Amino acid sequence: MKLIDTPNLDDHDAFYAELLAAHRGLSEAQSHALNAQLILILANHIGDREVLSEALALARKR
Repeated sequence: MKLIDTPNLDDHDAFYAELLAAHRGLSEAQSHALNAQLILILANHIGDREVLSEALALARKR
């Protein structure tokens, strides 16, 4: 599997709105915890360490 780094999400605006809504009403610490949990859940779903390493490297560059 290779990291997809081009737009690949249907209705990205709706997902962004859902992500913001999930954070609404949370403290900063709770918001960080939600992000960490989401990352771990999605990393588990991806399940490919090479892809995850590519994603980490790309995220650090941005």
